[in-house]
Amino acid sequence: MSLRFEFTDDLGPEKVLELYDPATGLQAILVVDNVAAGPAIGGVRMATDVTAAECFRLARAMTLKNAMAGLAHGGGKSVIAADPGMPAADRSRLIKSFARAIADVRDYIPGPDMGTDEQAMAEVKYQIGRAVGLPREVGGIPLDEIGATGYGLAVALEAAEPFCDLPGSNMRVVVQGFGSVGQHVIRFLAERGARLVGVSDSHGARVCPEGFDLESLLAAKTGGTSVAGFDQGEAIDPEALIGVDCDVWIPAARPDVIREDNAGRVRAKVVAQGANIPATPAAEEILAGNGVLVLPDFVANAGGVICGAVEFHGGSQSQALESIAEKIRANVTEVLRRAVEDGALPRAAAMQIARDRVRKAMSFR
Repeated sequence: MSLRFEFTDDLGPEKVLELYDPATGLQAILVVDNVAAGPAIGGVRMATDVTAAECFRLARAMTLKNAMAGLAHGGGKSVIAADPGMPAADRSRLIKSFARAIADVRDYIPGPDMGTDEQAMAEVKYQIGRAVGLPREVGGIPLDEIGATGYGLAVALEAAEPFCDLPGSNMRVVVQGFGSVGQHVIRFLAERGARLVGVSDSHGARVCPEGFDLESLLAAKTGGTSVAGFDQGEAIDPEALIGVDCDVWIPAARPDVIREDNAGRVRAKVVAQGANIPATPAAEEILAGNGVLVLPDFVANAGGVICGAVEFHGGSQSQALESIAEKIRANVTEVLRRAVEDGALPRAAAMQIARDRVRKAMSFR
């Protein structure tokens, strides 16, 4: 990984650290983007192909997300270049090595992200005294267990209904990335009558126009069976999932899965961004031109960080869920209303709101 500084502007980043530990093999980058509103909260992502550019972009997304959510926190992000599927003992050593490397960066509060979990955050907390998304056993609100981000996405879709032609029930949903976020959002949506018609994970993709037996699929995933090995529906090329006919298409995995070369294939009314930076700017322009409403990531998927902030300040799980619903419903409504009034893309409207809030916080300093 090499540091790239074309991602700088008047908002940040505040600091960038490249971290190495030859004893454990640690290779990581931490970007603290902006701390005007308070110490930065942002996840620790672990994957073999993470890059500095990805870390910069994700850190800025967290600044905007936390500002949009009205949290007393700035944004940051860290990435560890490693395989999260390594043996548990090796992974634990690597996480602890990372924690020690950021011990003195007290304006950054780590949280779970792709490739890390509540146990990893407990190990970080034990090393340096700060982390969010902790297990219940150490006083945390386990956001992956309760599905905080997925719950927020479901609320965002409900708030978007007055601005688009979504069916109130029997909504057809495609989830790209059937991990924690993807599993929880469809579980919450299914409670309102939605059906999952397309799904993928890192091993494959399947479609089932009449809707998957969700409980069986979730049980199979819990038992270690990938989507590819599930016995309902039809296996398809994961790249073909983007063209599955549906009402809502939810990217809940990696960045840039919707790009200029495939955005025109989306056959959905709404793209609800469960992942961070899942679509390129050019792709969002194409989607808008085709009448697809995009709910921007840093507005719609803020449930996890809202939950983390409530936990950090000593709140309860019920308070976290209440805060997620209140903040995301209000923010989606404000963003879409302004987008309609200004004739702008939802992302442009959201960016303006969030940037104004960050600059206001910076003015107090």
